[in-house]
Amino acid sequence: MPASKNQNYLHGAAILAVAVLIVKVLGAIYKIPMANIMGTKGFAHFNVAYNLYNVLLTLSTAGLPIALSKLVSEASSLDRPEQIRKTFRVALLAFLVLGAAGSAVMFMFPTELAVFMEDVEASQSMFALAPSVVLVCVMSAFRGYTQGLSDMRPTSVSQVVETAVKVLFGIILMLVLQRRGFGTPLLAAGAISGVSVGSLVACVCIGAVAVKRMKSERFRAGALPEDACAPSDGERVILKRLVRIGIPIALGSSVLSVITLINTKIILGQLQNSAGFSHDLATELFGTYSTALPLFNLPAAIITPLTISIVPAIAGFIEMKRYGDARDVIESSLRIATIIALPMAAGLSVMAGPVMIALYGITGDGAALLALLGAASFFVCLALMTTAILQAGGRERLPMYTMLLGGALNIALIWFLVGRPEVNIYGAPIGTICCYAFMGGLNLWFVVRKLPERPKLSRIFLRPLLSCLAMGAAAWLVYPAALKLLGAGPEPERKLVMLALVTAIGIAALVYLAMTVLTGAITHADMKLLPKGEKLAKLLHIK
Repeated sequence: MPASKNQNYLHGAAILAVAVLIVKVLGAIYKIPMANIMGTKGFAHFNVAYNLYNVLLTLSTAGLPIALSKLVSEASSLDRPEQIRKTFRVALLAFLVLGAAGSAVMFMFPTELAVFMEDVEASQSMFALAPSVVLVCVMSAFRGYTQGLSDMRPTSVSQVVETAVKVLFGIILMLVLQRRGFGTPLLAAGAISGVSVGSLVACVCIGAVAVKRMKSERFRAGALPEDACAPSDGERVILKRLVRIGIPIALGSSVLSVITLINTKIILGQLQNSAGFSHDLATELFGTYSTALPLFNLPAAIITPLTISIVPAIAGFIEMKRYGDARDVIESSLRIATIIALPMAAGLSVMAGPVMIALYGITGDGAALLALLGAASFFVCLALMTTAILQAGGRERLPMYTMLLGGALNIALIWFLVGRPEVNIYGAPIGTICCYAFMGGLNLWFVVRKLPERPKLSRIFLRPLLSCLAMGAAAWLVYPAALKLLGAGPEPERKLVMLALVTAIGIAALVYLAMTVLTGAITHADMKLLPKGEKLAKLLHIK
């Protein structure tokens, strides 16, 4: 694979990674004060509606944007501007139809959907989210078009704009409603309406960029000789190709979203029907669990851009039968993912109590739930990375099987455990750990057994694990010492907890970085896979 192409992928991954970090920071600004203002019950209404919306969104947009970008990229490489234009037009119409159907379902049946999800008070949030489905579908068409032309900037900018507007509008409207004395169901609807407004603004922004790019593409087409322009395919042919490529991807991508939606219904239903809790208590427990989910999702969001950057490198080496080089990239990518994800998972588990107090003022169940979800987050990252590796190695169906089996295991465990009064809400993170440990482990087994060269797992996991143990011990020792130095009592104020937490995290991060370099957990070859990695390797004296 040409170096220039590799660098294009890495550059795109770097842009997306920066956008993801900004979006996650803005998302924290959105969800943390929201949970503090409306409480765990209001946050539960928010998440019930959002989980349903996410399924409709995934079914509408998971596969077709990727298929569109693929077809646009192929046409662009062959200098077929008319084919690009027609492909986008067909895709946009398909996206509009799918999005309109999804929005119509949420507009017309918000109460029925909320009752089905065992939380009738989430109906107003369902209604407020309805416009987002069609707006995001249209935005996905623009994103697929620009990504197909190897331009990740419009996607990244639109993600940041969408989140920024969502945060600003959602929090302001929620505060206005709170001051007027409205209850938590309407507060949740006000907060979640920011998603619809953010989608609208981002759609307009990326649409303007895409239209400008289309004009330049038409100008470029006019400059081409007539005999150089191949005739475009018919609209039916284009639609068939979009469907043939997009549907398998959409089905695979929607598995976990559907499982999350099913789990939401199971958790609320089992807490009330089998465990014997009241509706209010069940909603409050689910709301407490929901406050830990954004932190649980953070490591996976950071790992995802890395999966984008390593796939073309692995696929290229396997295509050229350079299996030793493919194995080196597989080892490096798994080691980098472990080095990033493992300390984040350990930090969430070890410091779960201080984190939940500092962010939400929640003690007890919230800390224990986050500790369990922290452990699960590493296995999520392992599943993501091994899925990308198998896809790059031409084994696309294997991750689909692991997702289906892991999802079924998750549903069964959550149904059984949450229904037991002595376990109740804790069954949800336990089921999540088992699900993703199974998926990541089975994927890893496939990587070892099905790809031409076996990676050496001891080199991938052992040294990062040693570094992580040292880091966890440092955080566990420093935090109480920092509280003591700050003069905190048995029940310290949130600001003192936050100061001690920041101190502990800072020292633990330095310990982890030093141990990573000293143990040789990361190599110079690993760093070359990362954007600006060589400069960072020189700075840290990694050889």
